[in-house]
Amino acid sequence: MTQQDLTATAAGDDPVTGLRAVRSLRELAERWETLQVARARELGMSWQEIADALGVSRQAVHKKHGRRK
Repeated sequence: MTQQDLTATAAGDDPVTGLRAVRSLRELAERWETLQVARARELGMSWQEIADALGVSRQAVHKKHGRRK
């Protein structure tokens, strides 16, 4: 299922199917975030810069992603 399909399904009339699509979109967003944070760190961005881009605190982003290599 494509991202567009998931988005349409999440907005659909069937709540069970919609909720499953929301879960899939959340999981996809988490994977994208992890990849982008790792890339940002590889390029030398600070935790504060990453946090600002994500709209969260430096502590939150470091706690979530700081231990990954």
